[in-house]
Amino acid sequence: MDHDHPEETDGWQRFDRAAFGLIYGAITVLSIAMGVADHSEVPFDTAAMLFGSVLAITLAKAFAELLSHALDFKKHITRMDWRDAWRHSRPTLAVANVPTLLFIMAGFGWVLPETARTLSQGLCVFLLAALGARVGWVLEGNVLSAVLGAVFAGGAGLALALMKFVIH
Repeated sequence: MDHDHPEETDGWQRFDRAAFGLIYGAITVLSIAMGVADHSEVPFDTAAMLFGSVLAITLAKAFAELLSHALDFKKHITRMDWRDAWRHSRPTLAVANVPTLLFIMAGFGWVLPETARTLSQGLCVFLLAALGARVGWVLEGNVLSAVLGAVFAGGAGLALALMKFVIH
């Protein structure tokens, strides 16, 4: 079966290229949400901690990849390498934007902190499920594979979201 999808739009291609960063960002946000669960009653602090942590982790990953690549290939780091690292990091940071905004909204009293946390986790689980479905569809081209991919990836995200109850 030919799995090329000539009818796919640029939007799907961009989504596919961003998949690594989106997955990394969703898992990072879910992981940080476990750690800030006790502090979410101070929503502005949670927003800063969430976005700051994702930013630090993302930059650390990009920096480590750049330096280790330079060592592995004995190659100087160019401006293009820095730009590529930033482009590769943007999707990860983008995932943190909505949860950060939700906690800022909670800081203003527009939503409850628990609502901000639940919606943030829900967004990440949904994003992982959507990416899992996309992988199933691209690899097999059928609905069953897309559903199984969504269940697998979304289930992994849901497990991370529920771990906070076990830990706390």
